[in-house]
Amino acid sequence: MNPTVAPFPATRLRRMRQSPALRALSRQNTLTVDDLIWPVFVMDGKDAETPIASMPGVVRRTVDRVALAAKEAQALGIPAICIFPYTGMEARTEDCAMAWDPDNLTNQAIRAIKQAAPDIAVMTDIALDPYNINGHDGFVENGEIVNDRTVEALVKMALAQADAGADILGPSDMMDGRIGAIRTALEAEGHHNVTILSYTAKYASAFYGPFRDAVGASSALTGDKKTYQMDPGNSDEALRLVARDLAEGADMVMVKPGMPYLDICRRVKDTFGVPTYAYQVSGEYAMLQAAAQNGWLDGEKVMMESLLAFKRAGCDGILTYFAPEAARILNG
Repeated sequence: MNPTVAPFPATRLRRMRQSPALRALSRQNTLTVDDLIWPVFVMDGKDAETPIASMPGVVRRTVDRVALAAKEAQALGIPAICIFPYTGMEARTEDCAMAWDPDNLTNQAIRAIKQAAPDIAVMTDIALDPYNINGHDGFVENGEIVNDRTVEALVKMALAQADAGADILGPSDMMDGRIGAIRTALEAEGHHNVTILSYTAKYASAFYGPFRDAVGASSALTGDKKTYQMDPGNSDEALRLVARDLAEGADMVMVKPGMPYLDICRRVKDTFGVPTYAYQVSGEYAMLQAAAQNGWLDGEKVMMESLLAFKRAGCDGILTYFAPEAARILNG
């Protein structure tokens, strides 16, 4: 054997895997508490919580309990909390006027969180589905989800949330032109520093089922959302949507759902280099929880692995119902 030639194999990739220290030194992506946004559900009432059957471990909370949850998040170092209101069928209307009521559940929760946990960034949802008797993100006229009239309502909703103190607005409706209309209105009303995290690439997915239970939309929804949410077979379209939303004034963009669309996360990050987020949606959460409860998977390990996958795909952060549990693990 020639002593100047290294024996096969010259490169042993396992060398860098042989100890925790070497694995840490060569790790390309790391999950931290700073990467987490915690979605919470708020309901009417006082000092109460209601479990959501299709989302084991997740509850609806009254406003006072949401404020306590925000204090918990702040103590754990979670940087942001996102509010979703539960509205029963009896409170839903055709005109969706509750969506921009200054005293609706979302706006009450914003103010309560700001008082209880001032270091937490408060994110909101902008879409009509929690208030719409038809369960859609926009107004329904003769069976059509209409765009421009819906955008006018979303602007009113955004301004009410900004007035209440929201830090991050999350338009999730997928109407055309809503980012530009909301940004223009915010600037006109002096809300220059309110940020927009646009649900830019939101797919017409079957993974949203448990969420619709959580916000009371399952029984309300008529038809489907395929005329305004993205076709799951499309990828290039997502990049067109990101380019448009950024041009209209979005500060950050989101891909939703998360794990089935990691390829979209990577394409968005590589193409635009902007703050990119993913939503680990209710169906993803429910699947992992159900498998863990049945003993089919190690719940803690698959939770942390799934969250790290978003970072590897290029995401700057993740909206996840696992946020408090993951934060406790990350904090040691």
